[in-house]
Amino acid sequence: MAAPIRIVPLHPGPAAAAPVAAAQLTYRGGPLLPTVAVVTAFWGDAWLAGEAPLVARINDFFNYILNSELIDQLSEYSVPGVDIGHGSLAATAVITDQKPGASVSDAEIQVLIRSQITGGALPATTPSSLYFIYLPPGVDVDLGGQLSCSNFCGYHDAIDGTVFYAVMPYPGCSGCVGGLHVLDALTSTSSHELCEAITDPVPGTGWYDDSNGEIGDICAWRSKKAGQWTVQLEWSNRNRGCI
Repeated sequence: MAAPIRIVPLHPGPAAAAPVAAAQLTYRGGPLLPTVAVVTAFWGDAWLAGEAPLVARINDFFNYILNSELIDQLSEYSVPGVDIGHGSLAATAVITDQKPGASVSDAEIQVLIRSQITGGALPATTPSSLYFIYLPPGVDVDLGGQLSCSNFCGYHDAIDGTVFYAVMPYPGCSGCVGGLHVLDALTSTSSHELCEAITDPVPGTGWYDDSNGEIGDICAWRSKKAGQWTVQLEWSNRNRGCI
């Protein structure tokens, strides 16, 4: 069986593909995050220096978006006994005791998450926790031999099926900026992974489409405004389209 689709692809350029009309997410019985508790973790000294303003802005984004209409539209993916609703920004941290190299692997990111939880820098895992790891400029992420800015702009996954996380490389290339400002590119990519992690936290076991992937994959790089924030459209089974 092919690995589940779980990345934000590179921007396709002016000829962006239309959403797949035949898409239909089906529920596979796995966990969902009905009241997601986001933890933002900014890895590296750059987040205390030149990129410090982005830390506050990204946290402002989550404080708004987790109680917004974007989350409201996910309610159609509730299942008996699990009602998807608003979430919260549970904690934030800048991680400087470990330094990222010029390239970091997914395995190294998993070790980082585990060690920062054990050391108390990140809060202990709950069934609702979702750790967002933001990488500084100039750091590539290696996901099974595929590199950020060459093959993808973000992804989410689960450690042992219980620790849910998303990885946000810095959008330092045209394929991951997509003609947007850096902040807008980050909020768009973050919203893509947020909605996917809520509805399919263990990729391929929640709401998923075998041909088209997760809720955000079908609508990649199609955006709208939620309040002042740029977010990605997400697939709606009910509306048979990206909304």
